[in-house]
Amino acid sequence: MPQINLLPWRDELRKRRNKEFGILAGVVAAAMLGLAVGVHLFFQGRIEFQQQRNRFLNQQISSLNKQIKAIKDLEKKKESLLARMKIIQELQSSRPEVVHLMDALVETLPEGVYYTRIAQKGARLSIDGVAQSNARVSSLMRKMDASEWLTNPALVEIKAFTPEGGKGAAAGQLRLSTFKLTVKQTRPKPHTDQQDETS
Repeated sequence: MPQINLLPWRDELRKRRNKEFGILAGVVAAAMLGLAVGVHLFFQGRIEFQQQRNRFLNQQISSLNKQIKAIKDLEKKKESLLARMKIIQELQSSRPEVVHLMDALVETLPEGVYYTRIAQKGARLSIDGVAQSNARVSSLMRKMDASEWLTNPALVEIKAFTPEGGKGAAAGQLRLSTFKLTVKQTRPKPHTDQQDETS
C-alpha cells in the first residue's frame, strides 16, 4: 500500500529556501559592505598619501622660493658691489690723469695768456682766459691740439677790450682779448714700440 506524506513539505521547502535566500542575501550584503569599506579605505589612503605629497611639495616650493629670493638679493648686492668697485677703479685710474691734465694745461699755456676760469664736466673742459692778442689764443689752441692729454680745442668766443687804469703813454694803445674755449681731455695711446718690446 502506497504511503502518502501528509506533512506540509511545501511550507518547509519555502521556509528553507527563504532561510537560504536570507543567508545568501546577508552574505552578499556583507560582501558588498566590506567591498565598499575596502574601496573607501583604499581611496582614503590614496587621498591622504597625495595630500602628504602635496604638503611636502608645498614645503619644498616655499623653501625654494626663499632660496630664490636670497639668490636675487645676493645678485643685487653683487651688482651694487661691482658698480662700486668699477667707480673706485675709475677713480683710482683717473687720479694720475688729474695731475697729467694740470701739467698739460700749464705746458700748453703760451706767454701772454692766462686763465681766469677752468670748469670740467666729464671729459669736456670749459676754459675762460685773457690773452694779449688773438694770435696767442691760436697758439694756445695749436699746443692743446698737439698735447697727448688734450684734444679738439674749439673756440667759443673771443672779445677784444682795452684795460682801464693803465699807466704810461702806451696804456691807451694796449688791447687785450678775453676768450672762451672748450677742449676735451683724452688719454694718450700706448706706444707700439713698447708693446712690441714687451711682447
